[in-house]
Amino acid sequence: MQEYIVSARKYRPITFSSVVGQTSLTTTLKNAIAAEKLAHAYLFCGPRGVGKTTCARIFAKTINCLTPQQDGESCGVCESCKAFDEGRSMNIHELDAASNNSVEDIRELIKQVQIPPQIGKYKVFIIDEVHMLSSQAFNAFLKTLEEPPSYVIFILATTEKHKILPTILSRCQIYDFSRMSIENTISHLRNVAQSEGYNTEDDALQLIAEKADGGMRDALSIFDQMVSFTGGNLTYEKVCASLNVLSTEYYFKLTNYFIDNDVPQCMILFNEILHKGFDGSHFISGLANHMRQLLVAKDSTTLTLLEASEKTKVRYQEQASKCDSKFIYRAIKLCNDCDQAYRQSNNKRLQVEICLIQCAQLTSNDDSVGSGRCPNKILKPIFKLGSNAQQMTQVTISNTESNNFKPSTKETVASLVKKNHELNLDKPNPTQQNAGIKLNSLGPSIKSFNNINISENNADNTNNPLSKNKNFTEEDISRQWHYYIEQMPTERRAMSMRMKFMRPRLIDDNTFEIVATNKQVGQYLLNMKECILREIRAGLGNFTIQMIVRVAEVQEVQVITNKTALLKTMTDKNENIQRFVDILNLEIS
Repeated sequence: MQEYIVSARKYRPITFSSVVGQTSLTTTLKNAIAAEKLAHAYLFCGPRGVGKTTCARIFAKTINCLTPQQDGESCGVCESCKAFDEGRSMNIHELDAASNNSVEDIRELIKQVQIPPQIGKYKVFIIDEVHMLSSQAFNAFLKTLEEPPSYVIFILATTEKHKILPTILSRCQIYDFSRMSIENTISHLRNVAQSEGYNTEDDALQLIAEKADGGMRDALSIFDQMVSFTGGNLTYEKVCASLNVLSTEYYFKLTNYFIDNDVPQCMILFNEILHKGFDGSHFISGLANHMRQLLVAKDSTTLTLLEASEKTKVRYQEQASKCDSKFIYRAIKLCNDCDQAYRQSNNKRLQVEICLIQCAQLTSNDDSVGSGRCPNKILKPIFKLGSNAQQMTQVTISNTESNNFKPSTKETVASLVKKNHELNLDKPNPTQQNAGIKLNSLGPSIKSFNNINISENNADNTNNPLSKNKNFTEEDISRQWHYYIEQMPTERRAMSMRMKFMRPRLIDDNTFEIVATNKQVGQYLLNMKECILREIRAGLGNFTIQMIVRVAEVQEVQVITNKTALLKTMTDKNENIQRFVDILNLEIS
C-alpha cells in the first residue's frame, strides 16, 4: 500500500516560482541572491500557513546551490540540492522555538554556529515560532545574531511580530507575508484537484477558500477532508453539509421574500434554518454579508469587490437589479443593528425575527419604516385591520385634518391615531377637557391637540386666533421637560442624563429658569433652546413661554461625596423618596 501524504506536504513549493501569493517577497529574495547581497539575519512574519517556513527552506536551498540558474532559482540537480531534497543536508538547521525556548537551547545553537559548512557557501539556521523564546534566551542570542560568522545566515519566522524584542527586530531584515487571496487559493486548489483527478465545482472551492481565511495550509487541509467526505466529487451542497455552512441559496430566497413583503415565508424559512442547527448570530451575519454583496453587485464599478465564482456573480447581479438601493442600505443597517443586539438579547430568536419582519416591510408602499440613513424600528401590522377598525381610523384622521391639525412631534398623524385607538384614548375625558393638555405614556393626546394649531412657522406667534394660551404651573413645566428628555436620541444620551438632574424653576408667569452646572452644558442648552421651547409650548398649549439658561455659581454646585449626601439630594428633589424611606424604615448601609 502506497504511503499517503497530505496535500499540504505533497504539494509544498520547492522553488520560488511555485510559491503562491507572495510574488513581491520572492522577487526580492531572488534579486538579492542574484546580486549576492545577502543579509546575515532575516525575519519572516505573517499569518499561519502563508509560506514563511517554506520560503525560508527554498531560500536556504537556493543560496547553497552549486550551479544556480540565471533567474535566481536553484538547479535541483547538484549535490547540495539533492542533499536538501533528501533531508540529509548538514548546512540547514531548523529549530522549533516553541519547544526549545530555553537559554541552554540557544547556547547549543551558538556552538553549532562555530562549525563551517562542508558543502556549499552558507550555513542556514531557521528558527520557527521565534516569539516563543524566553527573554533570557533572546538576550543570550543577541550578540551572535548581530555579528555571526560570514558563512552563517539566520532566518527567523513568527506569527506574532509584536512579541519580539525591538533589539532583535533592529538586527533583521523584515519580510511581512500577506494572507492568501481567495482567487489565489482557488487557483491552487484547482491545480491540486486536476493533478489528483478530482471533480470540483468553483462554488465548492470558493467555500473552502473562505473557510481557510487566507491560509493555504488550512485550505489544503480542508480540501483533503472534503475529498474524503465526497469521494473526490466536490460539489457545493456536499461541502456546505460537511463544513456546516449555511448555503447562499437560503439568502437568495430570503431576499426574494423581502422584495415581495412576504413576512410569513421569512419566518418559516428562518425556522427551517434553526432546525438545521445553525446559530442565529451566524445567520444574521451571513445575511448582512449577502446584502453587502448585493450592494457591491449593484454598481459595475464595484463589481470587482464581489468575491464569488462567476456563476454566483451572475446571480448576485440579477437579484441586485431587482432591489432598490435604499432598500439595500436599510437592510444592511437593520442586520448590523440586530447583530450587535443579538449577544445581549434574552430572546435571541425574537431579535432575529423582528429584524426579518422589518426587512420584509422595507419595500412596502408605506415609507414609515425609515429614511434610508437610519431605519425607524417600527413594526407595521403583518395582517390587515378589519373593516371596522379601518373605518374608525379614517374617521379619526379626517376629523383631525378638519381641525387643521399639524403635529410638531416626529410622529405622523396616523401613528398617533393608531396609538390612541390602541389605548382607548379617543373617548372624551372630562379631566382633559377642563384641565387642558395632559401627558400620558405617549405624550400629549390627540384630543388635546385638536384644540390648537401648531406650525413651525407660527409656533411663536402669540396672536394666533386659533391658539389660546393656557395657564401652567412649575410642575407642568417639569413634566414637559422630562417628556422632552425621553424623546432625545440615543446619541445624546450623555446630555439627556445631565438634563434629568436639572429642575426647571418658574421665575414669573411665563418664564422658567434652568441652571447649568458649567459653561459647556449651558452653551449646549442654549443651542437646543428653540427646540426645547417649541416642544414645551406645544405640550402646554402656551406660546408665550420663555426659557432662561444660567450657569450655576460656585456655592450652588453641590458635590456629592457619600451616600448620605446623595440621599439628601434625591429627597430634596423628590419628597416621595423621603416618604418611602420613612415608611419602610430604611437605613443607609
